[in-house]
Amino acid sequence: MITDPAFYAVAVPAALLVGISKSGFASGIGALATPLLAMSVTVPQAAALVLPLLCLSDVMGLMTLRRHADWTVLRQLLPAGLIGIVLGWIGFGVLSPQWVGGLTGLVTLIFLAWNLKFPPQADAAPPGAAASGALALTSGFTSFIAHSGGPPIVMALLPRHMAPLAYAGTSAVFFAAINAAKWVPYGLLGLLDWGQLATSAALMPVAAAGVLLGIQATKHVSPRWFYRLVQWGMFLTGVKLLWDALE
Repeated sequence: MITDPAFYAVAVPAALLVGISKSGFASGIGALATPLLAMSVTVPQAAALVLPLLCLSDVMGLMTLRRHADWTVLRQLLPAGLIGIVLGWIGFGVLSPQWVGGLTGLVTLIFLAWNLKFPPQADAAPPGAAASGALALTSGFTSFIAHSGGPPIVMALLPRHMAPLAYAGTSAVFFAAINAAKWVPYGLLGLLDWGQLATSAALMPVAAAGVLLGIQATKHVSPRWFYRLVQWGMFLTGVKLLWDALE
């Protein structure tokens, strides 16, 4: 178990961000957790430390949000997302997390700029099955390698003009399945050990507090401000991921 106070100076904010993002509020900012932890430990160690926090936050989010999920949308997203996990497993030893995260950040910023320049109209058609599947596959792939799968799913859900709780519930169910699917590959890759799990356990109360905070914010923030905060989360995530890749 890690005992260095300098580690927890970055780990506590990272765990809080994981919890908030898993509530569906400002979805995508949880991708900042791995880069934050990587300031103190290696990137593979950071990814392994974040996984249990993600799964705890998933369980807490599902308890409140699963009934709001749009299962029609999830049937388009989940199969492709799980294929992305398999591809991420294959590519884990070949592609660096920074490179994958940087590419994700660039695409995120391009999407955000396009969405602000040409905002979706109320009567605009949502992404088709092929586009949704491609985004979900990308999410599964980038989630496995860098825990940066949030932005592609935001791209798939944002144009659908879902109610905040429906958006949060759909995102929560998708990532609960995606993160659960990571455990066996992470174990086989040698990323999990008892010391790492003990460190993650010490951070779980912080992640849990983040989930509760994010759920309350989702319930009380207007849809207009909800999506504005999602966009800010996407912007900060995209900039951080791209910056890390260029360093």
